[in-house]
Amino acid sequence: MFGSCLDDLGLLVNIDVQRYARHISLPQVGIEGQHLLNQSSVLVIGAGGLGSPVLLYLAAAGIGHIGIVDDDAVDLSNLQRQVIHSTSTIGQPKVESARNRLLELNPGLKISIFEVRLAPENIESILNEGWDVVIDGTDNLPTRYLIDDACFLNNTPWVYGSIYRFEGQVSVFNLHQGPCYRDLFSEVPPPQSVPSCAEGGVLGVLPGVIGSLQANEAIKIILRLGEALSGRLLIYDAEGMTFETLRFSHNSEREVISDLSLSTAMFDDEEWCMRRTVMGDVKEGETLHLETMFNTITMTDYVERRNSGWNPFILDVRSEGEYEQAHVASCDLLINHEAVLSMVDSIPKNREVLIYCRSGMRSQMAAMLLMQAGYEGTSLFNLEGGIMAWQSLLPDEIIHG
Repeated sequence: MFGSCLDDLGLLVNIDVQRYARHISLPQVGIEGQHLLNQSSVLVIGAGGLGSPVLLYLAAAGIGHIGIVDDDAVDLSNLQRQVIHSTSTIGQPKVESARNRLLELNPGLKISIFEVRLAPENIESILNEGWDVVIDGTDNLPTRYLIDDACFLNNTPWVYGSIYRFEGQVSVFNLHQGPCYRDLFSEVPPPQSVPSCAEGGVLGVLPGVIGSLQANEAIKIILRLGEALSGRLLIYDAEGMTFETLRFSHNSEREVISDLSLSTAMFDDEEWCMRRTVMGDVKEGETLHLETMFNTITMTDYVERRNSGWNPFILDVRSEGEYEQAHVASCDLLINHEAVLSMVDSIPKNREVLIYCRSGMRSQMAAMLLMQAGYEGTSLFNLEGGIMAWQSLLPDEIIHG
C-alpha cells in the first residue's frame, strides 16, 4: 500500500504507507515528513557498537541513502554489543555485513560503503557526496576532531556519541552554525588520557542506548522536529539510571579552523599514531607510557601514596542523590560535574585535587573543565573506577545513606 506526496520539483513520489504507518500517523511527521526521511542521506562513521543501533534505526526509519565507513572485519568479541553483525558474518568486512543486514530490513534503501579507515586523505572525498547529517560511531579522538573540522568546513551537522564502561554521552555539533566539538573540548587531551572501550570495558547494552539516541537526533534534524542537542551534552549513567545535561556555547578563544591542518597533525603525531593502532585491539600486558594532560590514578596507587603522607583535596562530582546513597568519608566537597566552573572558588589551586564520580567519566570531564579554569593538569588526579573502585578496595571508608 503506497501513499504519495509532491517532492521539491513537484513530482509525485510514492511512500510505502504500510511500512511507515507508525511514522505517518504522527502529526509531526505524516506523509511529508516520511518523504523527507526517504529523500535524506546520512553518513555513519563506524559500524561497531554505536554504529549498529544507529544504522538499524536509520534503515528502519526509511533514511533513503545511508553511508557506512569502516575498515574492520567482524570478530567474535564484537558480538557482545555490535548487534548488526552475527556469528555467521565473523571474518566479513563490517561494511558488507552491515549493508546486507540493512537491506534485509529495508530493501528499498541505497547503501554506500567505504571500506577504509577515515583519515585526512579521504574524508573530503567522502563528505563531498553531500550528506545531510554525519554520525560519529568511532572511539578515538584524532578521528573525532577530524570529523568536527571537516564537518565545520563543509557546513554539515554531526551527531556525537561516546561510551565508556557504564556511561555515555551524546551531543549535536555544527547545527545551523551552532557550537562544535572544539568549542566543548578546545584543548586536545593527550593520547593516554581517554581510554578506549577495549581498555576500560563497556556494558553491552550501553551502545544500544547511546546509538539509539544518536539516531533519534539525526531523525529530528532531518524532520526539523523538536530541540536538537546542539549546545547541550547529554550524559547517561547506566548504573544510576540517570540523565544529566551540560550546556555549552561557542568558545571565542579556541583556534579558528580554516583547513584540516590541526586534525591532520594528530594523525601525523607519533604518539597518536601509536594510540590509534591499539584502539580497539589492546594486547595483554601492553601499556602506553605517555605524559597526560591531567593525572589518572588507580585506587591501589592512591592508597599507596596516601600511606606515604599524600593528602589531596577530595572532590566528588556526582549528583546529590548519588552522594546521599554512598560517598567517601574523607570527601571534602560535592559538586555536580556540570557546576564545576561555577564553584572554582571552593576548590583550592594550591593543593592537589583527587576527583571521583561513579566510574571515572564525569570526573575526567570535571578535570578538563578545571584545566580550562586555570588549574594545572599536574595537580589534578582522576580516580580510575570512581567510587566503585573505592567501594571494592576499601568498603569501610564508604558512608551509605
